[in-house]
Amino acid sequence: MAMPVVDTEYLKQIDKARRELRAFISNKNCAPIMLRLAWHDAGTYDVNTKTGGPNGSIRNEEEFSHGSNNGLKIAIDFCEEIKSKHPRITYADLYQLAGVVAVEVTGGPTVDFVPGAPHLRDIFYRMGLSDKDIVALSGGHTLLLKGESEGLLKLPTDIALLDDPAFRPYVELYAKDEDAFFNDYAISHKKLSELGFTPTSAKKVKDGVVLAQSAVGVIVTAAVVILSYVYEVRKKSK
Repeated sequence: MAMPVVDTEYLKQIDKARRELRAFISNKNCAPIMLRLAWHDAGTYDVNTKTGGPNGSIRNEEEFSHGSNNGLKIAIDFCEEIKSKHPRITYADLYQLAGVVAVEVTGGPTVDFVPGAPHLRDIFYRMGLSDKDIVALSGGHTLLLKGESEGLLKLPTDIALLDDPAFRPYVELYAKDEDAFFNDYAISHKKLSELGFTPTSAKKVKDGVVLAQSAVGVIVTAAVVILSYVYEVRKKSK
């Protein structure tokens, strides 16, 4: 894979694409599938072998046609509309930028994005993440359900997070304290964003600087738990 030159022009293209993605995702109401695309492209990273991770390969038919990636061709095609306007931006960066913007559009925290670069606990541990990261990032799905008051999706991983004694304290903390959740989510999202490469501060990027791979990655499929828990707590308190 060719390594992108992250110079001032590349950063300008990223900024433009970010603005366009914000409008596009809002108009299409496609935040859930855009975030899922970013998660699934990143979710192959293995901290032990330092292989996999967000590299844009999910656009290949053998990957997006896999059962676990069902429906993601829609998001891939959506991203292609942005890619056509900014051909220099790598697919790896574009998909992860789309995930970051999806979080922001739905009212979540602002996640620091550095261009140049996915069993529940086993998957996350394989990526070098902690229990705290698992719960915080699992709330990513709940950001996409903001505003819904009925029919909240319940996944098997919801139950896993609620029943596990190591996860439960974080679930309860985030259900009570949105600021704590947003703060920890942003930190954990950034941690995932930098799997497999050492980011260079955008403020220090100069023309001609080459970063290892366009790989700002987010997460593999997680749980709809935080908002569900908040909703249940509030419903019971009425």
